[in-house]
Amino acid sequence: MTVKKQLGDLLVEAGIITVKTLERALDRQKGSGKRLGLVLEEMGVITDEELVDALAQQFGFKTVKGFSGASFSQDLLDLVPEDLAVQKQLFPIKEKDGMLAIAVTDPFDNDTFDFLAKKSGKKIFPVLATRQEVGEALKKHYLRGKETGESKTRILVIDDSQPIATIIQVALQKEGYEVEVAHDGLDGLKMALTNRPDLIICDSVMPRMDGYGLMRAIKGNPAVEDIPMILLTSKASGEDEQKALETGFIDFIPKPVQPIRVVSRVKRALDLLKKFK
Repeated sequence: MTVKKQLGDLLVEAGIITVKTLERALDRQKGSGKRLGLVLEEMGVITDEELVDALAQQFGFKTVKGFSGASFSQDLLDLVPEDLAVQKQLFPIKEKDGMLAIAVTDPFDNDTFDFLAKKSGKKIFPVLATRQEVGEALKKHYLRGKETGESKTRILVIDDSQPIATIIQVALQKEGYEVEVAHDGLDGLKMALTNRPDLIICDSVMPRMDGYGLMRAIKGNPAVEDIPMILLTSKASGEDEQKALETGFIDFIPKPVQPIRVVSRVKRALDLLKKFK
C-alpha cells in the first residue's frame, strides 16, 4: 500500500524548504488549526503565489490564474458538488474530451480526485491555483454571496441543536446583534465565506464538519482566516478548555447554554478584538 507523502516532506525533497524550517513550521502549526502552507507563508518563508509556482516547477503541475472573474456554465459547476468544492477548496475550470480540469490548492489530494473521477465519469486534471483565487471563485460562482451592510455586528451561530441555536440567537438579537444560524459545520463554512461575519460561535460536535474541522477550514482560507471563533461544548474540563484555546478559539462556552453567559462572553470577545485592532 502506497503511503501518501505529506506536503512538508515533498517541499523538503524538492529543496523548497529545509528540514529545520519544516520542523519550525510544524511546531508552530501545532494547535493552530492552520494548514502548513499558511504557516510557512506567515513565517515569511514562502508566499501563497511562490508556493504554487514552486510546486508547479518541482512537480510539473500546471497553474492557473485570473479565472475567478470568468464565466462558467452551470453544467460545468454541477460536475463538482458545491459541498465538496467548498470543503476541499477546489473549482472546475474546463471540461473537454472526457477530461475535467480543476483548480486546486492541494495537488496531492488523490482521494478527492478519484472520487470526482468516479462521480463525473471523467479524467481529472488538477491545476494549481492560490487559495485566494479559489476562494474568490467559490464565493462568486457557487455561493453567490453578497456583502452585507456594516451597521450591526454580525454573528454566525452554528449548532445542530435547533433549541440551543435559537436560545443563542434570541439572546444576541436582544442585544442588538445581527445573527445568522447554520445547523452543521459545512453549511456554517459556506455562510462564513458568503457573508463574512464579525464573530463565529460554533458547537464542537456537529454533522459533516465538527467545530475543530471548521476552525481548520476557516484558518486555512485567506478570505475569512481572521474571523474570531468561540467554541460551544458539553465537555467542560480544564483540558478541553485548554485544547480549544490552543487550537485558536478566542473563548470557550460550556453547555448547558446560559443566555447571560453567552452575551457576556461575546461582549468580552468583541471588546478584546477592538483593543487589538
